[in-house]
Amino acid sequence: MAQFEDQRTTVYKVDPEHPEDATLPTLRTEELLLNMGPQHPSTHGVLKVILELEGERLVKSTPVMGFLHRGVEKLAEEGTYHQFIPHTDRLDYVCAMYNNFAYCRAVEKLMNITVPDRAEYLRTIVAEIQRIIGHQFWLGTQALDIGAMTVFFYCFRDREILLDWFDELCGARLTTSWYRIGGVERDFTLSLFAKLKQFLDYFPPKIDEYVIFLEKNRIWLARTKGVAVISAEDALSFGLSGPTLRGSGVDYDLRKYEPYSAYPKCEFSVPVGKNGDTYDRYWIRVQELYESVKIIRQCLEQIQDGPIMADVPSVTLPPKERVFTNLESMIQQFKLFSQGFNAPPGEIYCGTEAHKGELGFYIVSTGGGKPYRLKIRAPSFIHMGAFDHMSKGYMIADAVTIFGTYDIVMGECDR
Repeated sequence: MAQFEDQRTTVYKVDPEHPEDATLPTLRTEELLLNMGPQHPSTHGVLKVILELEGERLVKSTPVMGFLHRGVEKLAEEGTYHQFIPHTDRLDYVCAMYNNFAYCRAVEKLMNITVPDRAEYLRTIVAEIQRIIGHQFWLGTQALDIGAMTVFFYCFRDREILLDWFDELCGARLTTSWYRIGGVERDFTLSLFAKLKQFLDYFPPKIDEYVIFLEKNRIWLARTKGVAVISAEDALSFGLSGPTLRGSGVDYDLRKYEPYSAYPKCEFSVPVGKNGDTYDRYWIRVQELYESVKIIRQCLEQIQDGPIMADVPSVTLPPKERVFTNLESMIQQFKLFSQGFNAPPGEIYCGTEAHKGELGFYIVSTGGGKPYRLKIRAPSFIHMGAFDHMSKGYMIADAVTIFGTYDIVMGECDR
């Protein structure tokens, strides 16, 4: 897993005034190179980082990415807008539906499609459940990397409940797909509503348990407080977003400042850190778990009956509630859909506040049913750009903590 290159050499210093001392050897130590990854459990995927060390201090850290590159953005140009939805599941496979959500929002912005209110509430509920799953996965693996195994088991125990819930919603637990352009694939059943309300009562005390295990754990505190500090100015310069940015004291969340879906109708707080260290980023994610529960409760209280798909014949299939006057009108409707929708020429960018940070899709359209170009702003990739800056001067062991503080997934990073 790790390869060492010993570059120590024995040299002889020659003082012109005292040439007789040239026989005295002096040991000169040059920087040591350590290849960390790409097959390393703490890199959270196939990532290689070349570490230049002075003793055990990190002098320079150079990420080497691309081991998981699959040409996802190029695949978008080969199929229709609808056909690309399942490809987005495979970006951040920990929270697959968040990718669906961000992509569908981008296409809807391009097409100027208005999503029905009920669908927006359902989308927001599922998005926040995905945020909970993402933060549980992050907290469990970050604690495990640092040595707190119990928290890992507790987080994954509770995460299993939600994965089973997704299995009932869409038939899959990991690479889930349920969002659709213009709405959602299906409505919640009564069973899904009941199980979700039961989880909302069960979960907050479990968050308290996570905190109890860590808040006075001296190893956790020593490995997170004052580690990987980044100022607000530097965080903005590197393009950081999400908890990584808010940990540096920057109050910015797209759900609040560029509101979308049902978020404008919900009251919730955006936790912001002060010190810009790994501990603040941990604290923010824990607070967001409480806020997600709050958002979901409000959505369940406010949701009303109504359609779950926009009525746009060339983009979406007709809703079940549509009553056709005759067979000819029904055939005409399905013909419009089968021909594929004709997106207007132009270009758009749409950012969504995912659990890692800003997940954005940039689409260039020349008309027709598929994008001319598509580019993904993946927070995992953006955040790795700050790795060298944030790791400089810390210890080798801290590199593991710094990987974790970004919550990277290499499927999203390399695309």
